[in-house]
Amino acid sequence: MTNITLSIPNDVHFKMKTHKEIRWSEVVRRAITDYIGKLEEKGSEISTKDLLEELGDDFKKNLSELSFEKAEKEYKKMRDAEWKRVSSIQTD
Repeated sequence: MTNITLSIPNDVHFKMKTHKEIRWSEVVRRAITDYIGKLEEKGSEISTKDLLEELGDDFKKNLSELSFEKAEKEYKKMRDAEWKRVSSIQTD
């Protein structure tokens, strides 16, 4: 098994110390495992090809007329927004 190190806020650490009966490494291990499972579920829902088919010919035409620079800029904005969304997913 691999070890990882993570940083947590001091107030969270203080609260964790008040619950010495809990194995926090197990809590983190389960949270990471659940989170990866949710990411993999979301990633397998639809392929790029299927998505383009669903969006239709007008979208494909607009996409083919898009410059590389504009596409790159918009991709970065989308990637940042998606990371923000994914990192806020709560696992119960």
